[in-house]
Amino acid sequence: MSSADPTERTGPSRPEEPYAEEPGLADSARELAEGRTSSSALVAAALARIEASRPTLNAFRQLRTEAALAEAAEADRRLEAGERLPLLGVPVAVKDDTDVAGMPTYFGCDGALPPATADSEAVRRLRAAGAVIVGKTNSCELGQWAFTEGPAFGCTRNPWNTAYTPGGSSGGSAAAVAAGLVPAALGSDGAGSIRIPAAWTHLVGIKPQRGRISVHPQSDAFQGLTVNGPLARTVADAALLLDAAAGSHPADPHRPPRIDASAAARRDPGRLRIGVALRAPLTLTRNAPHPEVLRAVTALAEVLARLGHHVEEARPRYGLIGLSFVPRATAGIAELAARHPEPGLLDPRTRSALRTGTRLGGRVVRAARAREVRQHARLGAFFDTARGGHGYDVLLTPTTATPPPRVGEFDRLSAWRTDLAMTSACPYAWPWNVLGWPGVNVPAGFTCDGLPVGAQLLGASRGEPLLISLAAQLEADRRWYEHRPPAPGAPPFSPDGGR
Repeated sequence: MSSADPTERTGPSRPEEPYAEEPGLADSARELAEGRTSSSALVAAALARIEASRPTLNAFRQLRTEAALAEAAEADRRLEAGERLPLLGVPVAVKDDTDVAGMPTYFGCDGALPPATADSEAVRRLRAAGAVIVGKTNSCELGQWAFTEGPAFGCTRNPWNTAYTPGGSSGGSAAAVAAGLVPAALGSDGAGSIRIPAAWTHLVGIKPQRGRISVHPQSDAFQGLTVNGPLARTVADAALLLDAAAGSHPADPHRPPRIDASAAARRDPGRLRIGVALRAPLTLTRNAPHPEVLRAVTALAEVLARLGHHVEEARPRYGLIGLSFVPRATAGIAELAARHPEPGLLDPRTRSALRTGTRLGGRVVRAARAREVRQHARLGAFFDTARGGHGYDVLLTPTTATPPPRVGEFDRLSAWRTDLAMTSACPYAWPWNVLGWPGVNVPAGFTCDGLPVGAQLLGASRGEPLLISLAAQLEADRRWYEHRPPAPGAPPFSPDGGR
């Protein structure tokens, strides 16, 4: 793969038109319920946008064109008969790691894989809410990296500037939503794979509490690191998709009590105590935040203070949490890679992770999982005064240490050098996967070159409602949803271009 591509956009400042002004998830559902549009029209338009964007963005691995149009026609009949569901007739997308009956679950891999025989629990719940699944979005191979590229599908590109990656591993979902191809999409997050692409494409991305959205037919994805969650342009849309997909399968080991995310998005968070941590957890790499990331997150902290919150610098006690992450992550990769019918087609870096995960499996992984209780106590003290802690309500950090890298930047790197580069660029997200606790990426602004960057709102166990309320308060002030990527062929977005 090479970063050189005739579809890259270069040149000065100002795009004339945004990528899309299509309605968001909640607006689409409202328009359908009020009879102001039809599901057939929305789904057909989404499919047309996806097809038109393939040469520039390459966000989708598979489409359900005929099935989606048939389901849209059926949704129109149900709407006409007076039926109402939260997402009845609304087009959405899911990630390539998610089982959809009748479609292979490639998870970024090459090769001939059999179609899934049943929907995953998350897809079953989206369908029960009335959503029309239009297709599956691209992911890097087995979700390992913060870019969405691979020989099986090519390069997925960032709609803000197609010379750059949208991030990963939910990069296809992020690119699709940022460009307005679909109003919202489901992603998954095992080390930041929702929050990182949300940061690099100017989206809201929610990593929920472990178990909030089922990962069935997996029982404990990537040794408990990976969860499913929404990407959307607004907090309300992300909350609506979260509510629709949330819930457990009877076989799930993690079953947190239900929340009402949409109600939280309408609620004032109150005056909060917010700790700002710009220093990353120990990773043994150089990962000081890029000056423009630092500027953007600091500016967001100042907004929070202006909104009435108590905001101060903080230093969470992460400890050696990476010693728990590495065995669990590589064992998860090994478990999936070992089931591939043609292992010779896997990326050499994946095969390296398979060998490492096999060595670190068993007793080492069990020991890593056992440390979680102590890690909960250590980082829980940051939020809990009863345990002698600081009593913060929310932790604010950068989502990534750098702006989006260029497409092809990690080509031909060894497994070790790829991991070092990813850890250096993205050192902030993964500890919350070890803990299983919730986090929300919010847009933090743009670099001088017009590339998006983000910030994380991180909370204690089962703390999504508070994080969502705070994100909604920030959104009302910052109005980040008003900024859209430039249209295909237009010059890249410029933060000084008046939009």
